[in-house]
Amino acid sequence: FLLWLGWFGFNGGSVLSADPALVSYVLVTTSLAAAAGVIGAMCTSWIAQKKPDLTMVLNGCLAGLVGITAGADVVSVSASIIIGLVAGIVVVFSVLMLDRIKIDDPVGAISVHLVCGIWGTLAAGIWGTGKSFMTQLIGVGAYAVFCALSAAVIFLVLKMTIGLRVSREEEIGGLDVGEHGMEAYPDF
Repeated sequence: FLLWLGWFGFNGGSVLSADPALVSYVLVTTSLAAAAGVIGAMCTSWIAQKKPDLTMVLNGCLAGLVGITAGADVVSVSASIIIGLVAGIVVVFSVLMLDRIKIDDPVGAISVHLVCGIWGTLAAGIWGTGKSFMTQLIGVGAYAVFCALSAAVIFLVLKMTIGLRVSREEEIGGLDVGEHGMEAYPDF
């Protein structure tokens, strides 16, 4: 909920104007997308997992916020609800898929930010005034190529120099002990 509140400053400030009407509009689309993301994730997790999973619901809120960010000022109010709702649904399936293929993402950051960010960027091209779906798609593709190549180079250099993982013993013992010489929660 703190992030939801903070997103008002993020999206509202992204308008780069002090126009009260436009900033207010962005705040409305932002809030509705977040609320729709909550509902989408709750219903989807309830159906897919046979229970409403609170962590999925919270990620649904973030998914709606991420999904609306690209088009908060150019999509209609009704489109913002659809964008948030779809983001909430998508985030649940993305988290479940990443878990199934054993990608280590304990807080769902890949699903929330990458997957729903791509969705929101494309959605801005679908519903945004003055936006083109093909332009958005080309932009997503260009970023994907650049990031994949950059990450590959960075990770290769890290692997060849300091390594990508800690030792098995340090991982089992916990990085708090290995990195800081103390337990984070010794009485827990």
